[in-house]
Amino acid sequence: MLNKTILAAALIGLSSSAVAGDFKLTSTDISHGNFMPKTQEFNGFGCTGGDKSPQLKWTGAPKGTKSFAVTVHDADAPTGSGWWHWQIVNIPASVTELKAGAGDKSGKFKPAGSQQIENDYGVAAFGGACPPPGHGAHKYKFTVHALSVEKLELPQNASGALAGYMINANSIDTATIEALYKRD
Repeated sequence: MLNKTILAAALIGLSSSAVAGDFKLTSTDISHGNFMPKTQEFNGFGCTGGDKSPQLKWTGAPKGTKSFAVTVHDADAPTGSGWWHWQIVNIPASVTELKAGAGDKSGKFKPAGSQQIENDYGVAAFGGACPPPGHGAHKYKFTVHALSVEKLELPQNASGALAGYMINANSIDTATIEALYKRD
């Protein structure tokens, strides 16, 4: 009997680990472990990039997903708490892709019903990479979060920390691309 119990537990473990890796994030503009183009560099603070959010597409969302959130964070920023480059929440469960430029300041290219949170540049939009010159390569984590709720109840002026807390409290699963950027 003990051997059957061990076998059953092992099979359950195998099936759940096979399912756990199904949620994937891809992009035609950025890739994991590689440097981003100048298109994704901020335009300001001494940076002269295109300040354009990359195309992002996700597949394999887990059962029970009711909405999505996308975050971009640079933990290497010399602030003590990192730097929020983008947070967009309340993306409907039917949406599985953000086109390049979806994070623009006008908001006209974001999915209907979604909300962009003010980034650490002070704008409710995507803010590109702009590490200090000579600071080396920074890692930018582009993460899509599958959420268990249809809508995060956040005020219009929610901080990045509050949005991050609510996102993490309601995440079922995440998928990440960690892209790099540096300025010499």
